[in-house]
Amino acid sequence: MVTTYYVAIMGITLRYLYESFRSPLPWSECRSEWEANCVASSLGNTSKLSNNRMDMDMPQQQPVASAELYFLKEVLHEKPDIIDGIGLPNWELVIGLFVAWLCVFLIIRRGVKSSGKASYFLAIFPYVIMCVLLIRAVTLPGAADGILYFIKPQWGKILDPKVWYAAVTQCFYSLSVCFGNIIMYSSFNKFGHNVHRDAAIVTGLDTVTSLLAGFTIFGILGHLAHEIGTNDIGTVVKGGAGLAFISYPDAIAKFKQLPQIFSVLFFLMLFVLGIGSNIAMTSCSVTAIRDRFPHFKQWQCSLFIAIISFAIGLMYITPGGQYMLTLVDFFGASMIALVLGIAELYTIGWIYGTDRLCKDIEFMLGRKVGLYWRLCWSIITPLIMTVILVYFYATYEPLAYNDKNYPSWAYSIGWTITAFGIFQLPAWMIMAIVRDPGKTFSEKISGAFKPYKDWGPLDPLLREQYHKKIENELTPKRGQGVWAAIKQNIYG
Repeated sequence: MVTTYYVAIMGITLRYLYESFRSPLPWSECRSEWEANCVASSLGNTSKLSNNRMDMDMPQQQPVASAELYFLKEVLHEKPDIIDGIGLPNWELVIGLFVAWLCVFLIIRRGVKSSGKASYFLAIFPYVIMCVLLIRAVTLPGAADGILYFIKPQWGKILDPKVWYAAVTQCFYSLSVCFGNIIMYSSFNKFGHNVHRDAAIVTGLDTVTSLLAGFTIFGILGHLAHEIGTNDIGTVVKGGAGLAFISYPDAIAKFKQLPQIFSVLFFLMLFVLGIGSNIAMTSCSVTAIRDRFPHFKQWQCSLFIAIISFAIGLMYITPGGQYMLTLVDFFGASMIALVLGIAELYTIGWIYGTDRLCKDIEFMLGRKVGLYWRLCWSIITPLIMTVILVYFYATYEPLAYNDKNYPSWAYSIGWTITAFGIFQLPAWMIMAIVRDPGKTFSEKISGAFKPYKDWGPLDPLLREQYHKKIENELTPKRGQGVWAAIKQNIYG
């Protein structure tokens, strides 16, 4: 679900990348068919033009930047609501969607051999562009105000469960947690691969990248606020897709010298980053299918997923596409990932066992796991995530897009998607119990909640050493009571 709408966004990005070569930029000026309260994004202080009115006897209307109207009316052809349906796809965006999926297919068609080589370019090139844009951003008037707005905490929001929910789901997206990508890539590693080092590098670089991108974007948005004559950066920031396709283009249009260059660089960077993310997600689906059906060739599986996903992605480039994208993102990605992520935490921490996990790491890497990680995996992280989920549901409000609630049928679709994802957890749990070879029902349940006897390293000699080590180190506290087992699971 994430892949289908993510590539749809890349299709929109390609449209903007193509239009970025034009002079002047097509979103920088108002068009005659737009509202009379349109203000050209290429102008400076738009607050001076706020006296634009449809009728002098009518209340003053809020001016709207041409970049926003271009995105809504020329790119999306967005409907005011979706009561009458979502409409037909925009043919220009269909071309962008096709090109995006073609790029993904060509990169993953040979598996890690091709995607691994492409990753060097997909990972390094965006940093080059980001550094160029950052240098330009910090030299603009008002950039410091935008960067300060980006990093200055709003302490009043610290206890807002929606903020924590958004933060957690953003980390899930950014690090691909609970989407299978990390597990898929790790399956290609050697048994003794230093995952501790990789985890430190990936999480560290992810944080640095987020800060680097934030400084760049908000530096330019600070310049936008300076140009339109406001000290409130929040008024020029659009959420969601609006940040990339409204706020940033609006700011770029105000550049006095060669705005096309910075527009091309930005949307090229956005496209490359998006393709890199989609390669990981699509490769994960391909790997899962080919593990189950080995006779299915890599290119065949890749092509099959690309075609199906392209067909689904057409929904997101219709006039009502952003409504559906917001709906699927909320009900089909964020909510499912959070619930299943919490289930994974409890499964690994208390069913498989934190102590056994730490013993596995020690066996693979030859280094002991510290108390900090034991406490995180067994208590701190599951507890925090559970509290966030409970608070979120307790304060739940119906999802809205542009301050408009969805029709009842849309909420029904959303909750059906959520149920489909979440109810797979008990469904496969029941399936595991039924398939267990135990003779009695209690034996089946007990067996389903334990690793199989052949669980361990693939190499027979290593597996034999592993089982001896695990049995010797996990046995002592068994049969000594619940508290003894809990203490061992946490402290070892």
